[in-house]
Amino acid sequence: IATRVIPGAGLAVERVGRSAHDAATPQFVSSPGYEHAWLNPDNTEVSIEDLLSAPAVKLLIRKSGARSADMAAELAKHIGLEGDITYSTNNGLIEIVPLGISKATGIEELARPKGIGAADVVAFGDMPNDVPMLGWAGLGVAMGNAHPDAVEAADEVTATNADDGVAQVLERWWI
Repeated sequence: IATRVIPGAGLAVERVGRSAHDAATPQFVSSPGYEHAWLNPDNTEVSIEDLLSAPAVKLLIRKSGARSADMAAELAKHIGLEGDITYSTNNGLIEIVPLGISKATGIEELARPKGIGAADVVAFGDMPNDVPMLGWAGLGVAMGNAHPDAVEAADEVTATNADDGVAQVLERWWI
């Protein structure tokens, strides 16, 4: 569906191995023609059939020169409730993850065994893929350069990344 709705887009997936650098299971796999949004030395290029033949935790759709917000809006008209569409940059890269999987659920999985609840978590974010995490955390902080959706989800806004916004918030507790 993605390549029909967004002609010229390339596809990639992220898979889960036994660890973050499991050489036996390539974790970033792309189809021919996928243009990376940033340098990724761990890429394995395979046919589109092989790309779609095994389970993945994330599907990435990339079209150089496009706007991620436009791509996400167009694709959302076609995939319904089969996955959550988000993006972490507006340079033609969108991500589809299983429903209910987000940075918030990942942090909750890590925090729960340590007895840490959402109320005791501070989260920083700047893009739509951060929205669930900012809403879940006891204190959600959007960066000064954040996407409007992240600002809306946050409890407060700090300075930009370039102006050390994270440090400014953390200094309230430790300095």
